[in-house]
Amino acid sequence: MKPTYLIICIVLLISGCKNEYTPRDISDFVITEYPIDSVSIRAIHAENKDKVFFAGSNGKIGFTNNAGKTWNKQIIKFKDSITPSFRSIAFNRNEIFVLSVANPALLYRISDLKTDLVYEEHHKKVFYDCMKFFDDGLTGIAVGDPTENCPSIIMTYDGGNSWKKLPSTTLPNFQNGEAFFAASNTNIKIINNTVWIASGGKKARILKSKDKGKTWEIFKTPIVQGNGPQGIYSIDFIDEDNGIIVGGDYSKPDDNCENKAITNDGGETWKIISNNEAPNYKSCVKYVPNSEGKEIIAVGKTGISFSSNAGKTWKNISKKGYYAIQWVDKNNAWLSGNNKIAKLVIR
Repeated sequence: MKPTYLIICIVLLISGCKNEYTPRDISDFVITEYPIDSVSIRAIHAENKDKVFFAGSNGKIGFTNNAGKTWNKQIIKFKDSITPSFRSIAFNRNEIFVLSVANPALLYRISDLKTDLVYEEHHKKVFYDCMKFFDDGLTGIAVGDPTENCPSIIMTYDGGNSWKKLPSTTLPNFQNGEAFFAASNTNIKIINNTVWIASGGKKARILKSKDKGKTWEIFKTPIVQGNGPQGIYSIDFIDEDNGIIVGGDYSKPDDNCENKAITNDGGETWKIISNNEAPNYKSCVKYVPNSEGKEIIAVGKTGISFSSNAGKTWKNISKKGYYAIQWVDKNNAWLSGNNKIAKLVIR
């Protein structure tokens, strides 16, 4: 046997013996809640199991760096008369950014206890829903409801120092009544140079750019749609091909018809999963890290649901309502809700 052929055979043998990941049922876990008074928190950024930032209603932002034992909080006011409601938060490796909903749109950069307004937009229809940074820490994106006949998208290419709205000529058209949901700061997903954005309302579709927002495509989904509260509320991808979307009808939270779907071609086509089965309406979905896409968790005001088979079937693991969840590793996650933040630990 030639040496080269022998080496190839050994490599194939080793590859064939590699063990597949065995999913957990995560039945042994604990959720610890931390009350945060007078604030609805739909946007969090988790640094690690001890540190998480939040942005919420009534101008409140804050963080803990000791796993919730103490909280640093402040209230932001615009010109001493407007108290913004924050539903978007993002991190560029060095600084936190928070973005408000409604008119005027206010985007603040927070660094070393210093708060700077870096973007401001006035329009009767302005309503920003979600914000993320790419891995380079320089390119950032925020998405909002249409003020024209297309989605509102603002971008930064200098780490958040300056932001500019993309012209409508570069974006897909939206149907009247199609928009986004500021439910959990998770209707944007970024991997490498690719960004996906999920819409709802009249249409439930996926906007996709492979070049950091320079060009865009738009794809249909089979998620329930047609009315204002129907559509996609959250999107996640495990790699550039395989992803999941969840949502439903906010006004009918117990419905579980056509409210979750998966893709294996980068978001061009989607297939409904677990139809007419749990979970019902959910506002946030996340793959569990290092689970090869098999473990998924979804949260909403109806509770927490978990899948150990890539979304084919689910089980409800808690009736406690939350808006968002973010993992820091496969055993630790932070959650946010109304007047609370919580920590989930799998034991």
